[in-house]
Amino acid sequence: MKTVLAIDQGTTGSTSMVFAQDGTVLGRGYREFTQHFPEPGWVEHDAEEIWQRTLEATRDALGQSGTTPTAVGIANQRETIVAWDRHTGEPLHRALVWQDRRTSQRCRELRGALGEEYIARRTGLVWDPYFSATKIEWLLQNVPDLAARAAGGDAVFGTIDAWLVYRLTSGAAFVTDHTNASRTLVYNIDERAWDSDLLDLFGIPAIALPDVHASSEVVGVVDGSHLGFEAPIAGMAGDQQAALYGQGCWMPGQAKCTYGTGAFLLMHVGERPAAGRPSGGVLTTIACNSVGAPAIALEGSIFIAGAAVQWLRDGLRIIESPEETEAMARSVEDTGGVYFVPAFVGLGAPYWEPEARGTVVGLTRGTTREHLVRASLEAMAFGTRDVATAMSGVAETPLVSMKVDGGAAANDWLMQFQADLLGVPVARPDVIETTALGAAGLAGLAAGVWASPEEFAASRNYQDFHPENQPEGAYAGWQRAVRAALRWAQDR
Repeated sequence: MKTVLAIDQGTTGSTSMVFAQDGTVLGRGYREFTQHFPEPGWVEHDAEEIWQRTLEATRDALGQSGTTPTAVGIANQRETIVAWDRHTGEPLHRALVWQDRRTSQRCRELRGALGEEYIARRTGLVWDPYFSATKIEWLLQNVPDLAARAAGGDAVFGTIDAWLVYRLTSGAAFVTDHTNASRTLVYNIDERAWDSDLLDLFGIPAIALPDVHASSEVVGVVDGSHLGFEAPIAGMAGDQQAALYGQGCWMPGQAKCTYGTGAFLLMHVGERPAAGRPSGGVLTTIACNSVGAPAIALEGSIFIAGAAVQWLRDGLRIIESPEETEAMARSVEDTGGVYFVPAFVGLGAPYWEPEARGTVVGLTRGTTREHLVRASLEAMAFGTRDVATAMSGVAETPLVSMKVDGGAAANDWLMQFQADLLGVPVARPDVIETTALGAAGLAGLAAGVWASPEEFAASRNYQDFHPENQPEGAYAGWQRAVRAALRWAQDR
């Protein structure tokens, strides 16, 4: 029996899964790793720890499966950037995470000097510290000797996919794929290549960046010393694009939302970007068509979703596990007028305000922890509607249904509330870890595990949540709460 190993390297942990040809999960491993917050708004990871935790999770998954994979696929947290020594593989600084806000001022300067159209026309993105380029620029300017080493080819930069492939192949492959490249702010989505003008703008030597490949393509071979087997690495995609692929959203108008640390809504819109880039806070990004070649998607990114529930657990300690939240939300009729805008690291789409911070409004003496928990869940759904509304203003095909995945998608109450709020059916697959499944599909397609995309998708089953109520009053309250958070950011 042919199997595929999928590595889903996320923001708070690494998950590895072994999939059989029929989509059955044969093995699963998971390891969390440390979050570093050296200053307010700064978020860092230890790239070496990510590598070690990924190996541990993968060994667990392989041990459970009892199989030797035919191929390996990788999905990864996007925009997070690692600098390392090309020869030794030693990280040269902690990884700067996509949530990191240290370059907010630099982005404001660029927006003022060049305008949004300049960057949107080339990359489909906006001037925001979310993306990789200003992080690389910061490293070049603040890590001693790094600029000279990068110019000489001795130091390199890569997103987490490139870092893991480099380590898995023991330095033999320094590559990324189009989906991850399109999140760096220096990749031209029309030319499908690194943009020389943007590289010059940020002072990034082209020699320090990886080669860009299709998402379904053999790019290297796992060194047998790491995991006890050799197999081709044949699939790579940023986590959200991998989830879009895993959900079978390969045609224009098909959309999915992943509820993870953040929430990410993507809609497939075709093979080429529109002549004029979308407005209204929606991004244009590279996704995959049915065979893993570059295609175009609209995207809205909500920076904090499941991480808000994690904060309830680890920061406030008012819950012990995320699984409690569904019963707690059902135990109260509503939030009692409480709204939670979890802008811990700024607001993403459609607002793009990096200086916003988390805000709770509407508290009274009658507020309970159940109200706050329900408000945290509602915030995920409200943020998703914000993005869907913005997307509907620029997409030729309206949103008619949405597929969902990620940890919070297991919450029946949240999924029903989301369907009610959007007014369209929400479909949840039997395997909600669709990011890993998408990475497996891309790899398995290139390695011949599945003969066609249709064969890969054939085993999927969905549970549908149909709209029952329209909570418009609650949504109006959310919009008011967001205005308060934006005012807090702007009134400095």
